[in-house]
Amino acid sequence: MTNLKAKKAQTRFEEEFSCSQSVLSTLAPELGLDEKTALKIASAFGGGMMRHGEVCGAVTGALMVLGLKYGSSNPDEEEDVREASQELMKRFKEKNGSLLCRELLGYHLIIPEELEAAKESGIFTKVCPLMVHNATTLAEEIMKDKKR
Repeated sequence: MTNLKAKKAQTRFEEEFSCSQSVLSTLAPELGLDEKTALKIASAFGGGMMRHGEVCGAVTGALMVLGLKYGSSNPDEEEDVREASQELMKRFKEKNGSLLCRELLGYHLIIPEELEAAKESGIFTKVCPLMVHNATTLAEEIMKDKKR
């Protein structure tokens, strides 16, 4: 069975939006955040925080989705978002081997020579669409399993 939302997010990435933008903008509208605002919010998180190679942007996009779904404006009510977020990160790491962009890609994108090598290798068309698909799927599964 094909996951239509994950495919939509993957297509959005292939249209040159960042990984974080692709995940958040695909899932956010059904949670009350319009697509344009979602694209703007997530724009600084691609490449593991603006190419710094930290947590994969697809993961941060999915975490933002879980924040929309389970987050609270009351600091005493963060258990739901914490549980959902930890579950997403655990499952993503189990499935993909790491949460870090530089480890998933094998390149540290903040270094100009490595960014160029990554572009030449085709890694952005091989690995990133899969990470976007996986993060979107996991966020959807967690929201389906964790009713609230």
